[in-house]
Amino acid sequence: MEENLNQYWKTVVNTIQDGVMIVTPDGQIVSVNQALVEMTGYAREELIGASCSILGCSTCELARGIPQCHFCVMFEKGELRRQKCALVRRDGTRVPVVKNASVLRDADGTVIGAVETITDISDLVDKEEQIEIFRRELSAEDSFHGIVGRDARMQQVFDLIDGVAQTDAPVVIYGESGTGKELVAKAIHDAGPRRERPFIKVNCAALNESLLESELFGHVKGAYTGAHKDWFGRF
Repeated sequence: MEENLNQYWKTVVNTIQDGVMIVTPDGQIVSVNQALVEMTGYAREELIGASCSILGCSTCELARGIPQCHFCVMFEKGELRRQKCALVRRDGTRVPVVKNASVLRDADGTVIGAVETITDISDLVDKEEQIEIFRRELSAEDSFHGIVGRDARMQQVFDLIDGVAQTDAPVVIYGESGTGKELVAKAIHDAGPRRERPFIKVNCAALNESLLESELFGHVKGAYTGAHKDWFGRF
């Protein structure tokens, strides 16, 4: 039964899509599965007996004076979890991976090696890079003075903003909370001839009736209690 189970586990390990590698405490590779062979491009015979530094891990930490690879640190910690790094394939190309590792102990608790699983995340990295490219393209092509939108109704809003921005007429912007009224106001300013002048924002809802006129149009010192100096007002 034990021999059968051992054979079954070899089949299971070679079926796993992640790379699996077992090393000795000094970093010598003693076992690899088929996925690791395909991932690295090395033949099984080239890996078995070699130092794990053959894989050129980007996070490999060398212990001073001791010819060990990153496992020297892992053996101190007892494990590695979700460590992102890159391996160097036999042909010199790099492959981004995520590694997990744990030490192996015998019946007496003595560390006899370590097992590491390696997941190729090339597809994930490619997708992240493509998403970033799309995000930049969207920002460049579909942004109108900080407002992003492709819908036909948004294009109508952009046309209105362009038209209004070229006039001296006062503009009232209507919309429920969160619809972007302040963004539209800023876009009108940025698209108009006064774009080089200050854009002044005032939250009138935060001012009571007695202070609103003074805040907008100014006052002279002593005009009311608390008016300690002249105020030119926003307008």
